[in-house]
Amino acid sequence: MSRFGPLVTLDRPAFVHDSALLYGKVAIGPDVSIWPHVVMRAEMSEIAIGEGTNIQDFVMVHVGGQTGTRIGRFCSITHHCTIHGATIGDHCLIGINATLMDGVVVGENSIVAGGAFLKEGTVIPPNSVVMGMPAKVMRTRNSGAANKLNAWMYIQNGLAYARGDHRVWEGEVFAVQAGAMLKRFQGELGE
Repeated sequence: MSRFGPLVTLDRPAFVHDSALLYGKVAIGPDVSIWPHVVMRAEMSEIAIGEGTNIQDFVMVHVGGQTGTRIGRFCSITHHCTIHGATIGDHCLIGINATLMDGVVVGENSIVAGGAFLKEGTVIPPNSVVMGMPAKVMRTRNSGAANKLNAWMYIQNGLAYARGDHRVWEGEVFAVQAGAMLKRFQGELGE
């Protein structure tokens, strides 16, 4: 059995690890990176991953009974997350081992803390910091530039991995580039 189903579309991703399994109607945007042991399944509805987003190691993305899954542009879905029929806006960071259930909507420029559980139908406004089980908004802060920087770093890492370089983040040159990109993103996003 192939590791990609016939309805999977890849639009110039930065990197897709050989262990990733993608089935059903799944659309992967440009510069997306998909890391080891990611599983995406869309037996109904659709999964759409926006430009520059990274789906990190051991993430599971599925659709809900009534909802597809949409992840915006320049997001980081970090290790061991479960995204199940949720919608995530642009420039978001979903922390390690967070779970987003059917019908969850996370507004742009937000952070969902590691281990958070967002129950069915939770709606999070833009520029939120979300924590807890069940999760709730703990404060308001525009984290868009920092989140986009994290996504940019994963684009660079994905492109490097695709050419066999596993240490692109190491060294002063990369740190200087990252600092310049953060300033650029702050300007773009009005921070």
